[in-house]
Amino acid sequence: MAKTFAWWKLLGLAGVLGGVATGAAISRQERVRRSYSADEVRERLHQRHAEIEDEDRRDDGA
Repeated sequence: MAKTFAWWKLLGLAGVLGGVATGAAISRQERVRRSYSADEVRERLHQRHAEIEDEDRRDDGA
């Protein structure tokens, strides 16, 4: 019984550590995302939209 309990403890600890690591990664990405100015975000969106439009035009012509 003691070994089974030890496995559950390790499994629970691994889950908690995985959750903490995921949360840290998401927090870091959010900080990076928020560091853009409104003009930079707008420019990136326009650029992505233009790329998608170009891909659609190429697909329609194929």
